[in-house]
Formats: sequence, C-alpha cells, structure tokens
Amino acid sequence: MTLKIATWNINSVRLRIETVARFVAEHQPDVLCLQETKCMDGQFPLADVRRMGFEHIAIHGQKGYHGVAVFSRHGLADIDRRAFCGKNDARHIAVTLADGPGAGVRIHNFYVPAGGDEPDPAINEKFAHKLGFLDEMEAWDALRVGRGTEKTVLVGDLNIAPLEHDVWSSKQLTKVVSHTPLERRRLTEVATAGGWVDMMRALTPEPQKLYTWWSYRSADWAAADKGRRLDHVWLSPALAPAMRQVEILREARGWDRPSDHVPVIATLSP
Repeated sequence: MTLKIATWNINSVRLRIETVARFVAEHQPDVLCLQETKCMDGQFPLADVRRMGFEHIAIHGQKGYHGVAVFSRHGLADIDRRAFCGKNDARHIAVTLADGPGAGVRIHNFYVPAGGDEPDPAINEKFAHKLGFLDEMEAWDALRVGRGTEKTVLVGDLNIAPLEHDVWSSKQLTKVVSHTPLERRRLTEVATAGGWVDMMRALTPEPQKLYTWWSYRSADWAAADKGRRLDHVWLSPALAPAMRQVEILREARGWDRPSDHVPVIATLSP
C-alpha cells in the first residue's frame, strides 16, 4: 500500500478552493498540506474540503496572511501548532497519521518567511526574521530525526532554493532573496543538523533542474521558465527507504487563477 502526501502553497485557500478541488479530483492524495492559506480558522471552507473526501482536517490560520493546513483521508492525532520567533503568525502545524497505510507517520507542515527583498538582516527586518526562523528550526529537538526510529516527513514552502540547479540561473540569482549563499547554507545546515533526507533530490539528483515556483511577474512563465524550487519534501532516515516517487505538477501553474507555486506529490510505501 502507498501513501500520497501533497504539499502546495495555495496563496489563499478561499480564492482557490475550486483549484484545490480540481487537483484532489485528478490526483487523489491521501494527505494534502497547504501553505499561505490566508484564512482565519473560523472562516476556513471546511465543508468544501470535506466534499473532496477529507474527513480529518487540522488548520492554523490568521487573517489575511500566512496560514497552514493539513487535510487527510485518515485519522489525525497529536496535532501541534508551534510559534517561532515569538510570533504567532501561523507558519507551522504538525500531525500524526492515526491509521491507514501511513499510521504512525509524523508530518510537519511549514511556511518559512519569504524574507523581503534585501538580503541584509541589519537593514531588513523580514530577512532577519527568516534567519531567526531557520535558527529555531535547527535547534528544535522535534526536528532532530537523524538518529531516531521515528517515521517523519517535513514538507512545505521553505522559501529557499538551496542547490545550484534549483533555480534557472544560480549566477544571476546569487544576490536575490531565496538563493543567496547565506540562505542556502543555513537551510542546508538545518537539514544536516536534523539528519533529513531531501526526497526530491534523492530521486532526481542534480544537475537536472527542479522548479516548483514561477513568478507572477513573468508575462509568459512557461516560455521563460525562470523557476525556483522553493517547496520541499524531507524524510527522516527511518522513512527514507519508503520513498517511491515525487511528481511536480508543473501544469497547475497554467490553470485558471493559479498560485505561483505548484503541487508536489510524494508517494511512499511506509
């Protein structure tokens, strides 16, 4: 039996709930993790989500910004919402699958701060927040999975493209937030300290290009193809042998009223 976990920065769940429904109908994930839902918990379109077949829902939202959610066809337990950097800005939620093929698998869903435009923490508070967020991720014991037997997945919009071929031109983007040497090093240190396995790159090594985001500013995003891999799937070593396939749903960037991110579907046999 397999377990399909999808991650997607939806850029407003209420605005794009029909797009979510299309994705679910066509690809049938067991678990869907969303970021940037931009929705208070009391206004979340729960009835629409249940009509998609997800009876188990965990949400962490706020008005107009950020927000994360997990939809599941299987039971959820041990739901946790962690605040980082002293801000309750709805950037993390964790659940454990209580039954089904992934019973016992722990899922962390993250939306790391984007960091603004200027990659200098001394003059850009947003960039300083991003670096502080990464510091707390690295220090958090729950994300130190390297030596344990826990089956854990970390997914989400981490807002960093860490490798040379995670962007269309590493040379041209070296001073652009999301691909600066400092951010790339810090995210790699977070992954290394935690003992995580980068599932996407384990199955599709460099130098093959991998993108999950294309800017709204591009008049013809498909032709220009100036993408970045900002969305990630990491596995604990105990779960890594279960990896089977990762699909980046590029065509979703061309759907009506698209997000600038596309879904990433990870298939496991836990």
